[in-house]
Amino acid sequence: MKAPFAVKMEKRIRKVRIMELRTAASPKDVKNYTTQRLREEFLIDDLFKKGEIKLVYSHIDRIITGSAVPVEPLKLTAGDELRAEYFCQRRELGVINIGPAGIITIDGKKYEVGHKEGMYIGMGSKDITFESVDPQNPAKFYLNSAPAHTTYPTKLIKPAGTPSEDVVIIKDENKVELGCLEDANHRVINKYILPGQVESCQLVMGMTALKPGSVWNTMPCHTHDRRMEVYLYFDMPEDAFVMHYMGEPQETRHIVMRNEQAVISPSWSIHSGSGSRAYTFIWGMVGENQDFDDMDGVRNQDIL
Repeated sequence: MKAPFAVKMEKRIRKVRIMELRTAASPKDVKNYTTQRLREEFLIDDLFKKGEIKLVYSHIDRIITGSAVPVEPLKLTAGDELRAEYFCQRRELGVINIGPAGIITIDGKKYEVGHKEGMYIGMGSKDITFESVDPQNPAKFYLNSAPAHTTYPTKLIKPAGTPSEDVVIIKDENKVELGCLEDANHRVINKYILPGQVESCQLVMGMTALKPGSVWNTMPCHTHDRRMEVYLYFDMPEDAFVMHYMGEPQETRHIVMRNEQAVISPSWSIHSGSGSRAYTFIWGMVGENQDFDDMDGVRNQDIL
């Protein structure tokens, strides 16, 4: 029988450990992974559970990916994993709401965040709480967080509307239409967090929506050694899926992605997808730079 002190310590540890930890992976090892092992290492499942915050901490560039679905107010805390007094003590946070309207309260200031609106929350923000405007139809906040070295202003990000001191409207030049129906990759990229629009230390974040009849994203594909990326796939019916392609260009693998699942993409890996129908995805990048066009393209004929 365990001593009472040991039982108390176990309860304390279970209470303060709030994140799932994922270690980095070598491409030499990944080429030998089974389907199940690939999913265990790179797929992020069980997001958007009502009444819960879910966080996954990856050793790849120290990104944290997560979700918050508030039925009642949910407070974001650091947990033992960060060894911090509060979540954003040494971090910045990006949020995009893929559900009904919600409210994010930051150090007492409330921001109403509508469907497909986002927020950048700067380092030093202490008290962060998520709520839903209608708890019967809760918001679905998707989170990306990266280590930060300085504080940039917190901003509410809207695809359209009127800007103000705290509200940024996505600029026309950051709404980019690419591809064509003939190549099945007609899509619109909306860039939310990036230099010149919403300043951050290293986090870059946005959303890409495929047009009806198109199913391919990020094709021709590329890698970017100076940044890693996380994809969240959504806006799909339950019977739909995306084949997410990863791995080195000459050692490709795939992971079957369902609605509202995310996938971690190391910097050495391609990150393309082909769906059974059109879908939307959120991309978040962290790393050495924030240059959206810093990538190494791969020709279609060189993919294996």
